[in-house]
Amino acid sequence: MIVKNLLERIPSDLPKELTEILKESSGVRIERIVSRGHASPHDFWYDQDESEWVLLLSGRARIQFADDSKTTDLTPGDSIEIPARVRHRVDWTDPTRDTVWLAIYFREESQP
Repeated sequence: MIVKNLLERIPSDLPKELTEILKESSGVRIERIVSRGHASPHDFWYDQDESEWVLLLSGRARIQFADDSKTTDLTPGDSIEIPARVRHRVDWTDPTRDTVWLAIYFREESQP
């Protein structure tokens, strides 16, 4: 067994968002994502084949959905499930501290 603290070993220089695959198997992928002021480009929307469940471990973030003009603010401990094909983007992350996400991507039984 290996113990790994998801809030440690974050580079001091983070010119782009850091994504690490922690575990991957048939139909499931678990990632640690670290943002520090990173956001999706204004004209970019995620449109994924997989569903996504995200837990914000530290920092602050804001997610925007294409079908809704509102944004969703996330603080540590908040989680959100984003079904497959729901277009979304990261509108903002805190530029003054690390925003650490635990993201689990999975396929629903009805997904091909």
